Amino acid sequence: MKPVSTRRLTWLLAGLSMLGPFCIDTIFPAFLQMGAQLNVGPLAIQQTISVYLIAYAAMSIVHGPLSDAIGRRSVIIGGMVVFTLASVGCALAKDLPTLLVFRALQGLSAGAGQIVGRAAIRDLFHGDDAQRLMSQVSMLFGIAPAIAPIVGGWILGWGQWPVIFWFLTAFSAVLLLATWFWFPETNPPASRAPLVARSLVRDYAAIFLNPRFQRLAAAGSFNFAGMFLYIASAPVFVMQHLHLGERDFAWLFIPTIGGMVMGSFLSGRAAGRMHGDRLTAIGFAVGGIGAALHIAYSAFADPFTIPWAVLPLFLTGVGVALVFPILTLAILDMYPRHRGSSSSLQAFTSLVVAALVSGAMSPWLSHNPFHLALGSASLTLLGWTFWRWERNVCKRLPPCPQEIVAVEPPNQL
Repeated sequence: MKPVSTRRLTWLLAGLSMLGPFCIDTIFPAFLQMGAQLNVGPLAIQQTISVYLIAYAAMSIVHGPLSDAIGRRSVIIGGMVVFTLASVGCALAKDLPTLLVFRALQGLSAGAGQIVGRAAIRDLFHGDDAQRLMSQVSMLFGIAPAIAPIVGGWILGWGQWPVIFWFLTAFSAVLLLATWFWFPETNPPASRAPLVARSLVRDYAAIFLNPRFQRLAAAGSFNFAGMFLYIASAPVFVMQHLHLGERDFAWLFIPTIGGMVMGSFLSGRAAGRMHGDRLTAIGFAVGGIGAALHIAYSAFADPFTIPWAVLPLFLTGVGVALVFPILTLAILDMYPRHRGSSSSLQAFTSLVVAALVSGAMSPWLSHNPFHLALGSASLTLLGWTFWRWERNVCKRLPPCPQEIVAVEPPNQL
């Protein structure tokens, strides 16, 4: 394998990870225009997000094991080709059914870079170096949801909604070229696992039924869901509670993602200086403080105004970003020969929780800021509860031998 430029790899993996958030958030400001031009209502336009997320979640369990079998690079390149063509289809769509078909194709391919990229990081780096790179990628990735709706608003100032999908076409084409020239194959043939349906089902069952995987995946998924509840409720929160316009989503996204960027930076700086257990505990504590402040403000504020209504989300973002790299690396370290599969299953778990939050909790709670704050705090608390359960069973990271369910020979765990 040729020497890898860490800086170049960081930017490339961050760009690949940004594709998913850009695919969702850039079209938020265009919802009204899309509904008017396609002659459908708001609920129908919301399907462009739902269809994308369902396809993304379904394919997330395939990207990882596919990369374990045929290599990381091939899966990412294939995903970028499909996404680029699907974006062209979205831009040319003249009716909602056609748009939904190509949105589903975007969802099927968008996760390849993010999911496989996590496994590639662990292929190349170990210990503190892996945490440092994971944090750097997370820091750059965290910018995407903040700037995506802003970019979408700017694009609408230049043209109609299809231009947003032409932008996504260009973005994915650049990533495709960058992957082709700069991304190394981090999973050589000697390390690959055969892609056999029966073995895949068996391995997935073994990973998913592993109590330690369940605790770590749940801790990360529910902690992130506490922040994602506000992201899923963005249209109601921004336009109804904050009384802002369609191009003012930055008031919600900038403090949230700014916190994630800060947390990722701090996580990278702490690598090698502070044990992962302590850093994770600090992350949950910071997120808990943010949740408490949000509850307090939502309970007593009258009127509900910026910037105070959104500042606690900065702490929520910091907490999420401090916790995420530690839990992700702990899961990947459990199965060295099945990092793609474990990354896929972790991503699938997070997506299922996010889908439930978006489809059930957000519509139920978003009409009331206080209820929204309580819901977010409950999810953060649930994530911390799973983390404390994990710490009671396994006193320190990384792997806890008595909790390993055999997918690989014991000497590989």
